[in-house]
Amino acid sequence: MEDTRTFLDVKEYPESEVQKNRVLTLEEWQEKWVSHKIGFHQEQGHQLLKKHLDTFLKGENGLRVFFPLCGKAVEMKWFADLGHSVIGVEISELGIREFFTEQNLSYSEEPMMEIPGAKVFKSSSGNISLYCCNLFDLPRANIGKFDRIWDRGALVAVNPGDRARYADIMLSLTRKGFQYLLAVLSYDPTKHAGPPFYVPDAEVKKLFGSKCNIHCLEKADVFEERHKSWGIDYIVEKLYLCTEK
Repeated sequence: MEDTRTFLDVKEYPESEVQKNRVLTLEEWQEKWVSHKIGFHQEQGHQLLKKHLDTFLKGENGLRVFFPLCGKAVEMKWFADLGHSVIGVEISELGIREFFTEQNLSYSEEPMMEIPGAKVFKSSSGNISLYCCNLFDLPRANIGKFDRIWDRGALVAVNPGDRARYADIMLSLTRKGFQYLLAVLSYDPTKHAGPPFYVPDAEVKKLFGSKCNIHCLEKADVFEERHKSWGIDYIVEKLYLCTEK
């Protein structure tokens, strides 16, 4: 197989002026679900996660796994089927309901007392709980600490100005011996305003480096036909494993 490492050593840009002040409202994210503009959803699940699953789980059982901005990620069912407890947070109630319907899981819903207007959806089996609220309100719900965090489509979706606050919340949810698996995207941010936003290596180090050892597990060319409409001609996904220092 042809060695693509040279191609994948893409140019690193400083924080793009185009994206620095970019803001998407929660209403805009909800509208993406209503209008079915969810190109970020992967029906077959995330292939790099599948490939590095053993490294991520380390053969441990009964883990608590957190999915920030979970959407209807099929990987939540993967982890639940392996015997782990899955907790996710998502602003779109539609996305959460679609998850349970598409995975053929019965569920209940109840209001969250700590966060007005928020709800929690729980699978009947009890091992999947999805919180429908603003992620930044979630700490008020006291959802406990996690052994694993799978961050795909979350950091890259958070408004750039909110990243430090986001990272602080994520790290506050980790328990001793945690593993945080993070997928970010690299492309020319002067050509596409996001989301998903461009997150340079330096930003990952700045956000997580004080508390984590950071190891890049893999870089993969994920360019598809649909990306041409973004005005870009390459996009590389980087998978980082962040572990406790």
